[in-house]
Amino acid sequence: MRRSPPSTVSATSWGSSAGEDGAGAAPVIDRQPRDLPLDAHLHTDLSPDSDVAIDVYAAAALERGIAELAITDHVDFEPGAPAFGYATFEDRERVVRRAAERWGPRGVAIRFGAELTYDRSWEADIRAHLARHAYDFTIGSVHDRVSSPYHPGKVRGWVAGRSLREILAPAFDEVEAAARSGLFDALGHLDVVKRYVHPFVTKEVLAGAPELYEPILRALVESGTALEINTSGLRHPVSETYPSAATVARFRELGGRAITIGSDAHRAGQFGWALVDGYRTAIDSGFAELAFRRGGARVVIEVPTAVLAGPNGPGGHSL
Repeated sequence: MRRSPPSTVSATSWGSSAGEDGAGAAPVIDRQPRDLPLDAHLHTDLSPDSDVAIDVYAAAALERGIAELAITDHVDFEPGAPAFGYATFEDRERVVRRAAERWGPRGVAIRFGAELTYDRSWEADIRAHLARHAYDFTIGSVHDRVSSPYHPGKVRGWVAGRSLREILAPAFDEVEAAARSGLFDALGHLDVVKRYVHPFVTKEVLAGAPELYEPILRALVESGTALEINTSGLRHPVSETYPSAATVARFRELGGRAITIGSDAHRAGQFGWALVDGYRTAIDSGFAELAFRRGGARVVIEVPTAVLAGPNGPGGHSL
């Protein structure tokens, strides 16, 4: 039986000895996928935190047999946030559509998407933006606000003396609202907050409080929004997808039927990284299809059961 966490948290009691972002993470080994249908979360140099030209991803997809890509550069609505006004809709659409024309005939389908940062404070702005602009596929995600308590310089003080529910509330309350809003095709990296609170709150502690996830999962089921299995956590010190495999399985138990999978790459070497782990989680949780959109109605993409064998299996390359 899992031991219940303490009712309050000290700044030193919950976690491993791993340091800040990147420190303590497992060495990056070859976790590149082969012959998969979709990577639905990618950032190019039209995001402020990426330096990758779109053709770099397309060439990698062609080499590795990844049939379809969604380019989901950041769109922020809070003044002062990194992607606020960083690139215009017109510039982003032009770059992606032209790349789609270049690479489509070669066997790589490229879709024009966006990862829109959600907060209830600017939900009206998001609705207005989506009413004016047409994307093939949209991800709604909660990120750090400019004044976030999860900032590296603030998080130690934030967790000290607070219950787990109180620690997560600024993030999880917004994530639930995003799930209920019905604005997006998919909800991105549901519990990426575990990256921010690590190492003061570990993934094991979060796994011991599944009730904190229930309102978000139920909101997704009710709104029909897809749950993203985001594999970027497997290259972060938390060493776990956002959300965990157990949370994906619980989503299925609650009636969730729409999932998507993305590597959330921001660097060339991150393209598709550990994507097969996301596909394996989907299969193990009972999902046979991915939910996606190509500018019209939602479509489904079959999850290939062969993902568990061949070049993606443990004998094919390092996992």
